[in-house]
Amino acid sequence: MFKIGVIGSGKGSNFQAIADAISNGSLSGVEIAVVISDNPNAYILERAKKLGIPAVYIAPGKFKTKLEPEIEAQYVETLKKYEVGLVVLAGYMRMVKNVMMNAYRGKIINIHPSLLPAFPGLESFKQAFDYGAKIAGCTVHFIDDGMDTGPIIGQRAVAVYDDDTPQSVHERIQVEEHILYPACVKLIAEGKVRLDGRKVYVQGKFPEINNLIK
Repeated sequence: MFKIGVIGSGKGSNFQAIADAISNGSLSGVEIAVVISDNPNAYILERAKKLGIPAVYIAPGKFKTKLEPEIEAQYVETLKKYEVGLVVLAGYMRMVKNVMMNAYRGKIINIHPSLLPAFPGLESFKQAFDYGAKIAGCTVHFIDDGMDTGPIIGQRAVAVYDDDTPQSVHERIQVEEHILYPACVKLIAEGKVRLDGRKVYVQGKFPEINNLIK
């Protein structure tokens, strides 16, 4: 069984998409071993508890955008306790720093609501809308030492229409996120993803991770 650990700070809709894919058999051979949050009130913890998945709250320190090394060490200790082979960030609102990177480099993935490298950072769907982009989307990427700069595994695009709002664009992107993230986890679990520097090589062509494939 390929064990993943999910870390999130909020509602956990992408966690739920992955859990649903496991439940319906489209993501077979994968187990969510633990869910961790830096927010005691995060709904992702409630989602995990309802599914009988260990849900762990680890209190953050004084920083808003990162964790102190000793707190990151608690994350690593918890992930290793549950024998996690892949760390899946799902709405985690902090930068991953050295302690976790050293323990799981090349084994931490994130989903971001833009077509990276365009519009990194917060509210990227609103950034795309305000910029006047005609195409937005979402990206799953490996984590590196920068902010939303890691090697790209898969992307799905959506159109931006003249009568859209930032919220309607975001809602359309989230539909694609819930397709993209489980698909990327599946390919990694099946050994079909190879990371080489900045390039990610995927064995085969999969419209689930690139909806422009014809």
